[in-house]
Amino acid sequence: MRFTSILITGASSGLGAALAQELAGPGVSLVLVGRNEDRLNAVVQTCAAKGASAHPLVLDISDQDAALIALTQADTQHKFDLAIANAGVAYGRETPELARTTTATNVLGVLSTIQAVEPGMVARGKAQIGLISSLAAFRTLGGPAAYAASKAWVRLFGEALRGRMAKKGVGVTVICLGFVDTPMVDARTREHMSEALMPADLAARKIVKALYKNHARLSFPSGFSLRTWWLATLPAWWTDRKIRRAARKAAKQTDL
Repeated sequence: MRFTSILITGASSGLGAALAQELAGPGVSLVLVGRNEDRLNAVVQTCAAKGASAHPLVLDISDQDAALIALTQADTQHKFDLAIANAGVAYGRETPELARTTTATNVLGVLSTIQAVEPGMVARGKAQIGLISSLAAFRTLGGPAAYAASKAWVRLFGEALRGRMAKKGVGVTVICLGFVDTPMVDARTREHMSEALMPADLAARKIVKALYKNHARLSFPSGFSLRTWWLATLPAWWTDRKIRRAARKAAKQTDL
């Protein structure tokens, strides 16, 4: 199927913007959700230049009540055949307050998005959902705890949702990313992982291809995915030691 009515959250920059531009074209309607109105309007203009009908929706996805109301109204109006729950945040150093913000956005924001579009998609009987998770959902490598936990929730929620929706005509694809070159990447990660960062436009192309094929899960880059899965199968006492050692080594290199 060709997607013609699309919802993308977190579309004002980074991967969300790249996904919008990858999907934009003549005959395509896009509802793009983001908090920053100026950046969101810039993405809308780029998509419109490619022939799409693009509509900005300025919204804080972590506001559960407002998000559920606004996105339900958007689905009623636009009848989405693709929804990508992409909005998310990550902080290099998590405080208790930032951990709550991360959970509100990455978990409750995704939940509100799906609850808003699911009834209409099921009633129409033909649609696709994409959930943006992370390879940190399998085994955290010492990063922020709330971020890893939130992405693990997204992965498991998406996999369970796929099973529940399979006979209702709605496909679900869980996307587990490694490092993608977006504004979410902090300076320290960018310094040490610059060669491993995947350009956002390339990541978007991979994701859109997987959505069209209704893949259950997409994980990339492949080498980092295999390493993460391997670590997840090993005893925690052993992997914890390895991860701490790698973190100390990286810290020493930063100090040099």
